[in-house]
Amino acid sequence: MTDLLHTRAELDAARKALPGTVAVVMTMGALHEGHRELMRTARRHADHVLVTIFVNPLQFGPNEDYDRYPRTLDADLEACRAEGVDAVFAPSREEMYPGGSPTVTVDAGAMGTILEGASRPGHFAGMLTVVCKLLLLTRAHLAFFGEKDYQQLALITRMARDLEIGTEIRGVPTVREPDGLALSSRNRYLSAEERTAALALSRALRAGASHTVAEAALAAAAAILADSTGVQVDYLALTDPELGPAPAQGAARLLVAARVGTTRLIDNVPLQLEIAA
Repeated sequence: MTDLLHTRAELDAARKALPGTVAVVMTMGALHEGHRELMRTARRHADHVLVTIFVNPLQFGPNEDYDRYPRTLDADLEACRAEGVDAVFAPSREEMYPGGSPTVTVDAGAMGTILEGASRPGHFAGMLTVVCKLLLLTRAHLAFFGEKDYQQLALITRMARDLEIGTEIRGVPTVREPDGLALSSRNRYLSAEERTAALALSRALRAGASHTVAEAALAAAAAILADSTGVQVDYLALTDPELGPAPAQGAARLLVAARVGTTRLIDNVPLQLEIAA
C-alpha cells in the first residue's frame, strides 16, 4: 500500500516508520515510463522508496508553462502503487513555502548560467532550492534522477557534495520511445506533426554519438538539425561530464535544446572521445 502524504508532519511520521535504506524519486507529477524506471531502480537499491510530487513554481519563468503543467495526481498514485512505492509526498505550494517564496535560495553558481541556465534565468536556483528542501525533509540515503535532464543532475550532484547534504545522488539513463524520442511530461503538448519533427533531436544525438572526434560529433549532429523543419534550436553543445569544456579524449556529453511548436525539449547522450589520428 502506498500512503499519500500532504504535510510535513505526515512525511516526518512516515519517514520515522521506515527502517533501513530509504531512496527518494522527485517528480513534478504527470508520471510516465521514465519516472517508473526511476522508481524501479530505486527499489533495487533501497529498502524503501519515497516519491515526491510537486510542481515547483520557483523553477518556472514568467513566460513558461507553470499554470498549464499537467497535474494528474490520481493516475500518478496508481503508477506509484504499481511500482511498490512506500509513500508519496504531494504537498501544496503553501506547505512547501510557508509565508510565500523563500528569501534564501540555493545559488547554482557558474554551472547554472550556461546551457539551460542561459535560456532560463533563475530556473536552477528554484530547482536546487526545492530539491535541497526535499532532501532534508525526506532524509533519504539515496536520490535517483534521470539523465534526460542532465544539467539538473550535474547541479544536484554538485550541490549535495558541496553542501555536505549526505544523500548519494545517482543518475539513471534516459528512457525513450521506440522511435528514439526521450520521454518527457511535455511531450503531451506536441501535435502529431510536431512529435515527428521532434525526432530530429534524438537523430542528431545519435549521429553525433557515432563519432569519436569532437569536431566530427558536433558537425554530424548540427547537420541533422540544420536539415530539420519545425525545430528551432536553442543550443547544441559538447562538454565534459561536469559540463566543462569537452576533452580531447575520454568521457563527454552531447546536449541539445530546441523548441518544437510552443514546446521546449531537451535531450543528451554520452560519448567517448578519442584524439584524431
